[in-house]
Amino acid sequence: MIWLVRHTEAEDGSPDAERKLTAKGEEDARTIAGALSRLGVESDGCVASPKVRALETARPICERLGHELTEDDRLAGGPFDAQEVAGEVGEDAILVGHDPDLSMAVHRMTGAQVRLPKGAVVGVDRGELKVLLRLEELRALCQEG
Repeated sequence: MIWLVRHTEAEDGSPDAERKLTAKGEEDARTIAGALSRLGVESDGCVASPKVRALETARPICERLGHELTEDDRLAGGPFDAQEVAGEVGEDAILVGHDPDLSMAVHRMTGAQVRLPKGAVVGVDRGELKVLLRLEELRALCQEG
């Protein structure tokens, strides 16, 4: 399974590559990490765009799932082959990046038309869209109950 995660809310400003997460974005990144853990997601590795906001989103996810964080310039902007990027860490990988690139990757892998909001998580398994969760659903997964 390839998991695609769009970075969470970032500060405005420039240069673009150095934009950090807001306090809400940091909290949302921890929410994503908790939800993926609660879902029992297993992966072989975690790869992120080298842009600061993607790295800051990926760190708590990788830490929670016990992975080193790998940076990959192919996730920094523009079309990319998700299966190729994921294949460098294993069959099951988490890729953290940007939109519209992630939405286009989902379309290329599955044919599905999606627009991923910040913090969205998508799971694709052998060309089939299996999971699409927005922050609202991820927060609900993390609530005690």
